[in-house]
Amino acid sequence: MKISNKTPNPMQQAEIAKSTKLGGAEAALEGKKSKPSVGVADSTRVDLSPRAQEMAKAKELATPSNDIDEAKVARLQALIDSGKYKIDASAIADRLVDEHTKMP
Repeated sequence: MKISNKTPNPMQQAEIAKSTKLGGAEAALEGKKSKPSVGVADSTRVDLSPRAQEMAKAKELATPSNDIDEAKVARLQALIDSGKYKIDASAIADRLVDEHTKMP
């Protein structure tokens, strides 16, 4: 398509109006359709294998997020380094059981 500063002729203006109303690809196919068109969202379907779903979830979990509390991390690191960080095994076990019972 050549672009110029000239005003389009009436035929070109009609084509521009059609493509503006329908979208470029739909305007080109307007006269050739015998049935209503189906949108891409209606006709496209992607099925991921269970392995691909696991990979996507692993990638999501591995991606660092911006909601890391740097001050809290530094405080916990200092406690661990000094040997003052105490682990409550009972609380950890309770939470693991709670999370396991929530799973479907």
